[in-house]
Amino acid sequence: MEKTEKIYNTAVEATLEVIGGKWKPVILFHLTFGKKRNNEFKSLIPAITQKMLTQHLRELEEEGVILRISYNQVPPRVEYELTEYGWSLKELLHLMCRWGDSHIERKYEGKATVLANSMLTGVPPTF
Repeated sequence: MEKTEKIYNTAVEATLEVIGGKWKPVILFHLTFGKKRNNEFKSLIPAITQKMLTQHLRELEEEGVILRISYNQVPPRVEYELTEYGWSLKELLHLMCRWGDSHIERKYEGKATVLANSMLTGVPPTF
């Protein structure tokens, strides 16, 4: 089957086609800190539904950005990790995080908390 030519107005569109949306960048960001299992994602991203998590993980796997590792054991165990191609997104994702921190500080002047920062650093959030 012959592929038709794809036209983008800017390469940003191509990036967003792969990692765009509310949850995909968050999933990928968490994977930059190592392999994750389904229940770990649910703890790290409590607002995501199981249906959306499964859908996004499948789409990211289809794009070659993450790898699904299934262990042949009882009960079944599945882990997700970034592929070499997925690791190329690390700098972008961490820049997005830093920009978000600056934006939150600018907009809310210290009256907002980023829960993931406390999970990653081990420092409890202040409310």
